[in-house]
Amino acid sequence: MTSPFRRSLIGLAAAAVALATFSTGAVAQAAYKAEYKMSLVLGPPTPWGMAGKLWADMVKERTQGRINIKLYPGVSLIQGDQTREFSALRQGVIDMAVGSTINWSPQVKELNLFSMPFLMPDYAAIDALTQGEVGKDIFARLDKAGVVPLAWGENGFREVTNSKRPIKTPEDLKGMKLRVVGSPIYSDTFSALGANPTQMSWADAQPALASGAVDGQENPLFLFTVLKMHTVGQKYVTTWGYVADPLIFVVNKEIWASWTPADQAIVRQAAIDAGKQEIALARKGLTEADKPLLKEIAGMGVTVTQLTPAERDAFVKATRPVYAKWKGTIGAGLVDKAEKAIAARQK
Repeated sequence: MTSPFRRSLIGLAAAAVALATFSTGAVAQAAYKAEYKMSLVLGPPTPWGMAGKLWADMVKERTQGRINIKLYPGVSLIQGDQTREFSALRQGVIDMAVGSTINWSPQVKELNLFSMPFLMPDYAAIDALTQGEVGKDIFARLDKAGVVPLAWGENGFREVTNSKRPIKTPEDLKGMKLRVVGSPIYSDTFSALGANPTQMSWADAQPALASGAVDGQENPLFLFTVLKMHTVGQKYVTTWGYVADPLIFVVNKEIWASWTPADQAIVRQAAIDAGKQEIALARKGLTEADKPLLKEIAGMGVTVTQLTPAERDAFVKATRPVYAKWKGTIGAGLVDKAEKAIAARQK
């Protein structure tokens, strides 16, 4: 038989457990911030910016407003320094991001895979990597590096433009001063082609192109129309698909851990859904048979050159030493796996 004293002790213990449970729930709920900061390089209406907007809108709706996300385009949370974005994510300065494999490659060397010259000949090749075992390997590496990767997006194939002449052969690039992103593999690639690569921010690049201090640049073609590059002397475009820049949806690890498993699942699925929609936006005008985006650019008075397979092969051969050099840096095993996945792709 239980004594009144023992019963009261049991009652007190039960009350303490209930209070602790309530308190833990309250703390977990209190751990949700009123607003989460998402870093982006480009804002809407670019496909990259739309990736962030789609993700944020889906998360807010599907969590009934428990998770509210504010977009910070122009990497404004880190004073516009794209190369600091990944470190800021790990440190918690940024809560989440849709980031570029190029910009994060200084911190995660495996991300240079997508900048290997002429590795991916078509969109099916990009998909073979991001949606297969290579993509899983890279996500595991990102997780180890301190962030939670959730889904893939796309910034697109990077094409070359200039103010001088059509580029059809490596010789056409000789001595041409080109703005490139701040990643060593790009300098190596253009140096191998005889160009004079110059690393600079896009803010510095625009006046340099307009004045003729720099002859050309390389970027996805949606930016050509958004930024009206024909107005800064870019009269020649060559589509050569030498590298592509997949985007990655990620969340800071501490932020991720502060959410309930149910909300984590919602955020992950929203990233996957937003990524699929954004990839379609990034490829719009380029995957259709008549490539309407190229027609739009040509309508601006720009000469658009589409390389034949034989012409493209000359660039492939000229950059093979760069490919061989970087294979070791990235990891021969990962590059081999990527090459096999591309060879086996469904075209």
